[in-house]
Amino acid sequence: MKVQPLTQRAILVAASVALLALAPSAFAQELKIGYVNSERVLREAAPAKAAQARLEGEFGKREKDLSEQGARLKAAAERLEKEAPTLSESERARRQRELVEQDRDMQRRRREFQEDLSQRKNEELAAVVERANRVIKQIFEQEKYDVILQEAIFAGPRVDITEKVIKTLNAAAPAPAR
Repeated sequence: MKVQPLTQRAILVAASVALLALAPSAFAQELKIGYVNSERVLREAAPAKAAQARLEGEFGKREKDLSEQGARLKAAAERLEKEAPTLSESERARRQRELVEQDRDMQRRRREFQEDLSQRKNEELAAVVERANRVIKQIFEQEKYDVILQEAIFAGPRVDITEKVIKTLNAAAPAPAR
């Protein structure tokens, strides 16, 4: 079998393949990637904690009132159960109807409470996410990142900039109160 000498074209193809094989590692070294753990930002950043405190202040009394109403309703049901053998049929039926009405009212109030709370949580969350995204964009531009990810299955500590985002959010002026 006779080996033919390399042609100029074969040399170019071999050189191109060699460059392509080396290119990913060269590109990877130049690529600046960051990762932000959004859940941690929403749990630890001062604006997120302030939003949680506002929600607790706004909805705490209603939640307490609902709990107290539930306890009163439970006590009334237990009292009716205990007194039922000594009550007349009409009195027992009247008190049962009252309990059913009170329970229906409480369930309606609880649903309204949950809807209101959910809506306000979404509003507060959106404001915090918007501020966090502005901070992330600022870090992206100032430190010349190529990409910053907020969702990743795994991210090493070298690319995790979550702490930097939290510190920047905490150092920023507080958001205006609503």
